[in-house]
Amino acid sequence: MAPVPDRDRPDATGFVEDFAAALTEAGIPRMAALVFAALLATDSGSLTAEQLAAGLQVSRAAISGAVKYLHQIGMVRRQRQPGSRRELYVLQDPTWYEAVARREQVMDRWIATTRDGVETLGESTPAGQRLAESLTFFEFLGGELRGILDRWQQRKDGGS
Repeated sequence: MAPVPDRDRPDATGFVEDFAAALTEAGIPRMAALVFAALLATDSGSLTAEQLAAGLQVSRAAISGAVKYLHQIGMVRRQRQPGSRRELYVLQDPTWYEAVARREQVMDRWIATTRDGVETLGESTPAGQRLAESLTFFEFLGGELRGILDRWQQRKDGGS
């Protein structure tokens, strides 16, 4: 089991492993999932590469690759540790909102690409019909996703 770097608690260690497994099932690479779960389980929401490597019992190179991935998808940012040349890896705030909002951008690209595919292949062909149905689904999902993000922001801001 991978311990949580700044806590020596079996319940936190179990959480890191379980949450990382759930993230891995959703398509996040295993090491990135472990790093993210470890950061999520810390009170500060930030750790150094050394702390992560020691806590997860992996190499600093493994941490580096995981952080690079998490940074690219907008879930972690890097900042200098005060009074040191070391970098801290910090959860992006608000983590989940930002991650889902980035998915909205991906959905927009799927919509545009699928729309082009329908036009290219023709709506009357079997492939074009499949793409048209995909396009309708993506448009629906994109609209719902925007609505969900808006409703979350209202709820977070104290509205109902």
